[in-house]
Amino acid sequence: MRHASLIASVALASSVLAGLATEHVLQPQPAWRWSLPAYLKPPRIPADNPMSEEKFQLGRRLFYDTRLSGNGTQACASCHLQKLAFTDGKAVSTGSTGETTARSAPSIANSAWYPTLTWANYSILDLERHMLVPMFGENPVELGINDSTKETVLQRFRADPDYRTRFARAFGPGNEAISFAHLIQAIAVFQRGVVSVNSRYDRFLQGQLTLSDAEARGRALFYSERGQCGNCHSGPNFSDQHADVQTRTVQTPYHNTGLYNLDGKGAYPEDNRGILELSGQPRDMGQFRAPSLRNVAVTAPYMHDGSIPTLEAVLDHYAVHGRRIADGPRAGDGSRSPLKDARLDLIRLNADDKADLIAFLKTLTDEDLLTNPRYADPFK
Repeated sequence: MRHASLIASVALASSVLAGLATEHVLQPQPAWRWSLPAYLKPPRIPADNPMSEEKFQLGRRLFYDTRLSGNGTQACASCHLQKLAFTDGKAVSTGSTGETTARSAPSIANSAWYPTLTWANYSILDLERHMLVPMFGENPVELGINDSTKETVLQRFRADPDYRTRFARAFGPGNEAISFAHLIQAIAVFQRGVVSVNSRYDRFLQGQLTLSDAEARGRALFYSERGQCGNCHSGPNFSDQHADVQTRTVQTPYHNTGLYNLDGKGAYPEDNRGILELSGQPRDMGQFRAPSLRNVAVTAPYMHDGSIPTLEAVLDHYAVHGRRIADGPRAGDGSRSPLKDARLDLIRLNADDKADLIAFLKTLTDEDLLTNPRYADPFK
């Protein structure tokens, strides 16, 4: 199975992080300051990888640097474009060797607050270990770093005087400061530092503007019994997976939204069957994480496999309580799936309701995130 192979790759690559305790002790850094509205508390940060401006700026450069891939052709930013809220506008992404991924690239914005990081892998709980997947995963290949290219990748950065200076500032002096463990830590700090809290809706919550009539109706419908949206897209990040410094019990729910029903029993396509691929439990067929709806207007196409092209089509899908595919290899009526979330059947939306919901969802776009030089490609 494709994802079983990926999990095996991650297990082998985890040795990259094992040496952290024996490498240079982090140098004292200025305290990191979070600039957040009152309704968003600071995220939980790993004790062994505290935030610092030096690591953030180093991680930013690494995020955009194609030298991080095995063949030198692709960067993290190749699949996470700032103008698209750090998604890539594709149904599924393409790796450095041309191989496609199984799932759509999620946004990295506000990832510091997510207890899990992918569509359907509850075993990866922090950004450091998540980085092992795109860097070292073999099926599919993304950045394509393997045993034959590891040293080549490191030497690219060790040969660069600017990087030697930046690594020394972030992790202490010495050639060994440029290691995969520190590469990963720096990129994780950059990702945690990419924060989206300046949408029209954020400014509304802070009393800085008033929503239009359509936006206000959409907001009310979003949280209503007829809309049901707020049950799975809740909290400050519009996702029911959220953890901050005050969180005591972390919830990591997953949901089947009736996207497929290949056999009349709720089956999803092979190798893209949600957390079933990890748990082996039949009840987990089609269970995926509810993504954040922040910046959702610029992150099409939608769903874990990018199979719904527009927001309008997403709402059409929910309005009929599941997707109906008339013919072809994925034919089936998702609205009749015995495994789908029963709350879908409570949704009642007409054409005016859908228009109002879309008006509200567009208020979640943070133009500052899409254009902020702090998050932009430093090589341009």
